[in-house]
Amino acid sequence: MYHRILVPTDGSELAMAAVSAAVDFARVCGADIVALAVAYPEPVLLSAEGALAAGGDGGVDVLLEQAQRHVAWVADAARAAGVPCTAMTAYSATPADEIVALAGARHCDLIFIASHGRRGLGRLIAGSVTQQVLARSPVPVMVYHPPATHTPA
Repeated sequence: MYHRILVPTDGSELAMAAVSAAVDFARVCGADIVALAVAYPEPVLLSAEGALAAGGDGGVDVLLEQAQRHVAWVADAARAAGVPCTAMTAYSATPADEIVALAGARHCDLIFIASHGRRGLGRLIAGSVTQQVLARSPVPVMVYHPPATHTPA
C-alpha cells in the first residue's frame, strides 16, 4: 500500500493530533514516516492606517529551532510506536511548495496533513497550506480534520 508517508507539522495542537493518527496509520501500513516542519516568516500586512504589522516570533534561527522541536516530537512519537522516521526542517515563505517538493525528493507515496478548517478572514490572511498541497501534490493527500466538538441534539 504505502511505503513512505510525508507528515508535515506546524506544531499546533491539531497538527499533533494528526501526527498521532499518521503514526498509527503508518504502523498499520508498515510504512516509514518523513516528518517535515517548515519554518516560515509571518506575513506582513498593511493596517488601515498604513503601518506595517508583522507577526514576530523572531529570526530565521529561532523559527528553525521551533521547527526542529516540532519534528523531534514527531520522531519521538514514531519511535515509540516502532515506526521508522526521518525528521527534516526547512525554511521557506511557501510551505506548500516545500511540502510538495520534499514529497517528490524523498519518494513519498502519501502526504498525511492536518486541516485547520479556517474560514473567512482567517483563511484569506493565512491562506490554506493544505488546500495548496491538495492542488499541487503529485501523490495522494490524506487530510486529517479535527473531531467534531459537539453532537447534534
